[in-house]
Amino acid sequence: MMLHIPGVLNTEQVQAIRRTIDAGPWVDGRTSVGDQGARVKRNHQLRADSDAALQARQLVLQALKSHAAFFAAALPLRIAPPMFNRYEGGETYGLHVDGAVRHEPDGWLRTDLSSTLFLCEPGSYEGGELEVMDTYGTHEVRLPAGDLILYPSSSLHQVRPVTAGARVCAVLWLQSMIRNEEQRSQLYELDQAIQSLRAKMGDGPETLSLSNHYHNLLRMWSEV
Repeated sequence: MMLHIPGVLNTEQVQAIRRTIDAGPWVDGRTSVGDQGARVKRNHQLRADSDAALQARQLVLQALKSHAAFFAAALPLRIAPPMFNRYEGGETYGLHVDGAVRHEPDGWLRTDLSSTLFLCEPGSYEGGELEVMDTYGTHEVRLPAGDLILYPSSSLHQVRPVTAGARVCAVLWLQSMIRNEEQRSQLYELDQAIQSLRAKMGDGPETLSLSNHYHNLLRMWSEV
């Protein structure tokens, strides 16, 4: 499931993050990938141990943890610290697949889902489309600042060359409580149906019955 989640950050939050990170320090983005990624990656990345990165990460993580739609879609168990990247002057990241596991300070994390959180408006740069390839074809993504795209980490994807302006985003990976993509999608669709029914009918018998089924499936399938 590939999902556009709008409004993860509001305008003030985007501006606060940009004030924190714009001055850098920015380093060669190839420092964070293996041999395969280094052959196709050309961008700049906020130095991971910088004060700017640490402050901006906290702002992003706080927003994600309080965003109901993100939680419903991802059912996150662990979220890797966000990384901040910048593309300009023709920089690009060719076709690649994200590593199956990442070694984070608190141990290994399985990458079930990848996400890009846009920190600039689509009209401020040219090119730079995120292209995600799945069984339904190739999907191009350019979202407003503050919006996030969530997609399976198993997908081939790339960032097209940025030919004008600068594309600034946060990228992050997470391990979901629901490892199986199909099960995760079914739970999300069931959750959305419950929310719609609750808005129309309140917590009547039908809503409560569906909520019971949702939580029983979550209990059956989750790994925590």
